[in-house]
Amino acid sequence: MHNQKLNEVLGNIPLSYKSSANRLDVEITGIQYDSRLVEPGHIFVALVGGNVDGHSYIELAAEKGAVAVIGSQSVELWNHINIPYFQFENTRVALAYLSASFYGFPSRSMVLIGVTGTDGKTTTSNMIYQILKTAGFKAGMISTVNAQIGDEILDTGFHVTTPEAPAVQYYLWRMKEAGLTHVVLETTSHGLAQDRVTGCDFDIAVVTNITHEHLDYHGSYQAYLQAKGRLFEYLNQTVVKPFYPEHLAVINQDDLSRDYLEKIVNVPQIHYSIREKSDIWAEEIQPGRDGITFNASSNDFSITVNCHLPGNYNVSNALAALSVGIFGLKINPSLAAQGIEQMQAVSGRMEQIRMGQSFQAIVDFAHTPNALENAIKTVRNLTTGRVIAIFGSAGLRDREKRKMMAETSAQLADITIITAEDPRTESLDAILAEMQLAAENQGAETGKTLFAIPDRGNAIELGVELANPGDVVMACGKGHEQSMCFGETEYLWDDRIAMKAALSKLLKIPGPAMPYLPTRDQ
Repeated sequence: MHNQKLNEVLGNIPLSYKSSANRLDVEITGIQYDSRLVEPGHIFVALVGGNVDGHSYIELAAEKGAVAVIGSQSVELWNHINIPYFQFENTRVALAYLSASFYGFPSRSMVLIGVTGTDGKTTTSNMIYQILKTAGFKAGMISTVNAQIGDEILDTGFHVTTPEAPAVQYYLWRMKEAGLTHVVLETTSHGLAQDRVTGCDFDIAVVTNITHEHLDYHGSYQAYLQAKGRLFEYLNQTVVKPFYPEHLAVINQDDLSRDYLEKIVNVPQIHYSIREKSDIWAEEIQPGRDGITFNASSNDFSITVNCHLPGNYNVSNALAALSVGIFGLKINPSLAAQGIEQMQAVSGRMEQIRMGQSFQAIVDFAHTPNALENAIKTVRNLTTGRVIAIFGSAGLRDREKRKMMAETSAQLADITIITAEDPRTESLDAILAEMQLAAENQGAETGKTLFAIPDRGNAIELGVELANPGDVVMACGKGHEQSMCFGETEYLWDDRIAMKAALSKLLKIPGPAMPYLPTRDQ
């Protein structure tokens, strides 16, 4: 149990507040923003979201044993509750700093490496983590897939991006308690915009790329760019740690985001490129069936890197990771390259599913236009046969990308199968119709090179039935995720299990059952 006195927690945060409370020496046992999960001894933080206002649940939280409440409404409105109420300007920022303070600002005791970008964050985070482990550092990682604390792996949930601030700080505290010295933290644009990593003292910031995604949430590419840029702005504000005074920004020279990030950063920068000479660049890129080999070069060294993940975009990811290891942490270049080589695969990223079939079956997380384009171009190099792409586009998310992804596949794949991908409360038929029209406008022929199949299981089964020897069937968009949302219900779903189920049915061999989705009944 981790307990703290309320006055100590409040005393260490850089925010002002108003309160009617007299007693602040109350003991607190945790911080909670979901009133359903409040337990005696918790502080309840009332967040205001798109659909829910946490202030509506203050009385409930008090009844359940909350010992203090944080809100943004005026103190006078809450004088009637019998526990201290604190008024902050922004409760999300307050939640972040309170969480960091409650756990003793754990990031100040370690070298913290933040990784952001539209595509490639999880892969790059894993590459950095592997380099750190290969070099002998006591390292941890918090990604959208899981949190790794030494040998312990904690699942971070079904559909999370960056976990909320209390979870981030809890994981960091656990890592500090375990004696870890270096931590890689994957940071999404939502996580940055919603202050989930505020209160984390970053030492190194890395960007993979910033392309078309989440414009439903951010409103414009510029706003999306600024949200991602917050990770780099944190570098300017971080408390300098005596054991690691050298902050570093790692920037993709090949990406649109370069100019903006260069301007907002006032710490040393390292640029990487797969197109031209830079601080570190790739030469002699040689794709193979099970990965890619290249030379990573700088003015001071040139090393051969064997990467088990295919695709030029993974060369770019590897250069970002090598930049952190070599320039940021002064790891020997050959040792850093060994770290890349030791990484076999990342869950749901270009993951090969092999059950004895005569064609390749791949599951990949590509869920943006840029990622889908890269994925199709990558598998094109792995085969002389056809590419069959299966994907959808999520409901209540960036609408523009539906058309863009359908157009991309119509142009680059031989067969496009569009299907469900988290339609949420939107009409799946309407989403598919929008995508179908966009693909047809690029020359795809429904019934020949284009199929719209609402049930994702049926879509994957069709993909493997259409495959000839030597083809590649690729299910994109879900990757490592283990659920799919219809309406407001999350159904258990895993593309890897679905692909195995479809292959076992095709080959008439034992295998898993196809997971159920409500579209199966239609």
